[in-house]
Amino acid sequence: ASFTISLHKADNVTVTIKLRPGLSPSCRIRVKNVIWSELKIKPGQNVTFSFTCSTPEKYFITEIQKNIDCVSGPCPFGDVHLYPPGLPRLNRTYIWDVKASTKAGLELKFTTSWLRQIEPGERCPDSISYNINSSIDKATVNIGTFCRNGSVSRVKLLGGVVMSLRLPWHSPLTTSGFNIANRASIKRLCIIESILKGESSITLMSPNYPLGFPEDELMTWQFVIPPNMRASVFFHNYSLSNCERKEERVEYYIPGSPSNPEVFKLSDSQPANIAGSFNMSLQGCDQDAQNPGVLRLLFQVVVQHPQVDENVTHLVDLSKEKNMTVTIHSEGWPSHIPLMSEPICLICKDPRTCDRVLTLTSGAVYRISFLCKDLSRLRITAEKGIGCMDIRWCQGKIYSLSVPKAIIQLPIRLHKFIWKLLATDLINVEVTSPSLKLQQHVPEQRCNTSYSYSIVSATPETELNVGVFCPGGSIEKIQMRNNITISLKTFGKGFINESISQDLKMSFVPHIKDECIFTVSPKPKAKVYLQTPNWPYGLPPYVSVSWFIVVPSRQTARLGFSKDRMGIACETGRAYVNIKEEILGAEEIVRREDELLPQPRNMHHDFWVNVSNCKPVDKTQLTLQFWVTFADKKIDLGIILAVVAGAVVLAAIGLTVFCVKKKKKKTQNPMVGVYNANVNTQIPGKKGLFGKGRQNNESHVYAVIDDAVVYGHLLKESNGSVSPEVDVYRPFDGPVGSLPPSPPPFSFRKDIKRSSNTEEEPLPLTDTDQDAYTFAHQKSGQSEDKGDANKKDEGDTSVPLLENKEQDGLAE
Repeated sequence: ASFTISLHKADNVTVTIKLRPGLSPSCRIRVKNVIWSELKIKPGQNVTFSFTCSTPEKYFITEIQKNIDCVSGPCPFGDVHLYPPGLPRLNRTYIWDVKASTKAGLELKFTTSWLRQIEPGERCPDSISYNINSSIDKATVNIGTFCRNGSVSRVKLLGGVVMSLRLPWHSPLTTSGFNIANRASIKRLCIIESILKGESSITLMSPNYPLGFPEDELMTWQFVIPPNMRASVFFHNYSLSNCERKEERVEYYIPGSPSNPEVFKLSDSQPANIAGSFNMSLQGCDQDAQNPGVLRLLFQVVVQHPQVDENVTHLVDLSKEKNMTVTIHSEGWPSHIPLMSEPICLICKDPRTCDRVLTLTSGAVYRISFLCKDLSRLRITAEKGIGCMDIRWCQGKIYSLSVPKAIIQLPIRLHKFIWKLLATDLINVEVTSPSLKLQQHVPEQRCNTSYSYSIVSATPETELNVGVFCPGGSIEKIQMRNNITISLKTFGKGFINESISQDLKMSFVPHIKDECIFTVSPKPKAKVYLQTPNWPYGLPPYVSVSWFIVVPSRQTARLGFSKDRMGIACETGRAYVNIKEEILGAEEIVRREDELLPQPRNMHHDFWVNVSNCKPVDKTQLTLQFWVTFADKKIDLGIILAVVAGAVVLAAIGLTVFCVKKKKKKTQNPMVGVYNANVNTQIPGKKGLFGKGRQNNESHVYAVIDDAVVYGHLLKESNGSVSPEVDVYRPFDGPVGSLPPSPPPFSFRKDIKRSSNTEEEPLPLTDTDQDAYTFAHQKSGQSEDKGDANKKDEGDTSVPLLENKEQDGLAE
């Protein structure tokens, strides 16, 4: 197919058809049998041509440039047309180069579709884009690149303008969509007008973005907003130049404001919750010639309906907190930036100071409000620092790791609360959960609570992920070295109720030898799963971790490992697993990395499990998981039977003794004691009543006649088959005074056990004689009556009971 392009000289239009940059000339242009790789048609020419290929749109582009001189003659104001017609279907770029005096202003008004500014490198969805450049003398400033379907309705410029429109080869567009009008001088680089209807947002950039805004220039954005709507301005990216004179700033003209213009630094929080239309201007400065720097700005304007509860304020009292920050932000911050189409949520410190992210610091009281339809899209992230540089000032002090009520009472969900515990090398951290206790999150025992704790131990060189824990387990205490970060993360809305019972506490303790020490105090009949820190990546080389497992009383623990071996090979050092019960003389079980781990075994006392890593040969590090179950202690069946049999025998013996005693008591007379009449019996405790000392007399010798002997003639009737029962009295081994104690009555012997707590202590002996009191028993061949016994007293016919080793005891 051939094409004919005819250009009128008065139109001052030039058409250039050329190859796409970077393509080889596989397709050419044929003009009267002459092959060209580029064709340029000037004003007043009429050219007919064709292509040597069937798909020229893949190789060629068309540039149509119209020069308009508004300096030496009148300007053709009005709608701008796409001229000339009949162009081949190639990617086209229309360029209008309008030269005008700086004493006048030009206005580009977009009629069919308003524009939306895009960042450099961004593409428009329909591949149709506008680019606007301001031309003052020989300097050109890129105002911006725009797509269709936006809110920019007009652009006013000082001096000349170079306007371009890019169309893809398949675009059916036949009109430019804008007109040019003449305006009085605007006394600034440009004015961009944006009309925002309903809830919407717009992103705009300073001229030349991301390069620098021209030195000491001024430009303005005009925002037309319905009076019943609210607008907020957010600076997303900016930089400042090095000023020699003046100061770079942003000025707002807000109708009805008592302080117009309101001046802000680019680093300030910009105005929010603005009712109705307003203007915003960017003012540059005189830059340092040697090091000018770059002034640039990318910002967003968000328009939304007034919120029902925009006048409701929430008190956040952080006056008593120290080293704490509270950040209120949208969900997914900071990695996720809400899309322009998403409804925006604002947090306000006062009616005009609002932002999508608000950070509150400790030591102050805040009254905040929210401009947000759905508060469930907001989150809170807080951080608190606790430090100890001298153990003398920290030891013994207990810090509560609970979320302050000032945060919980807000209508915003807590996303994360981070405690950073900092200490010197010789000071360690102890974390306790006395009542709730902690459960380690492992595949076999997952946390299902509304919140969990992630604990990380860190040094400048290494970082050890101790693990993820949740309340309601068996870990009562964790001792850790180095600086510790504890992150509380919430899941769902249940944290508000569960937060009431928070009991996590921490304190600083002296240096410990292991990297971590866990104290596990389970409930009876519990099953606990535990695993080494840094799971699943493994313990760092040479790290040692210990667990102290408390075995409940009347319980037996059973310890087992989840695999048979440690699964590593050591290059330097050895990896060990040590198990030892906390009891004197307990056997210590030790396994190296090249040995099988212990089989499941019962532990009857509190015990330790220690895991120490070596430097492995390869990148595989030591990971170990073990479990502990608890059950009631079981008594051996043989022992039970022996105890029962013993009890039966004892019961039979007791019954026999009871019957014999009962039979005796029916005919038994009171027991008879024979007292040695050859000694002076004086009141004990009085000195000087005895002529001789105790060593020289027999005052401490008593003869006792048991009732079995007194009534021995009754026993003879049984042909001597029953021997009388006798008691054995052991000698007194303590010091013996010069005076003997009064002999106790026999009735006292029966009640001594039950009344010993109420009896008065005996008078102290006044001498240190070592003699023992001796009781004598009458031989079986002595006279059976009392008179015969008295006659034989002087003949020493009695036998001391202490020498009678064959008899076991006297019956009562």
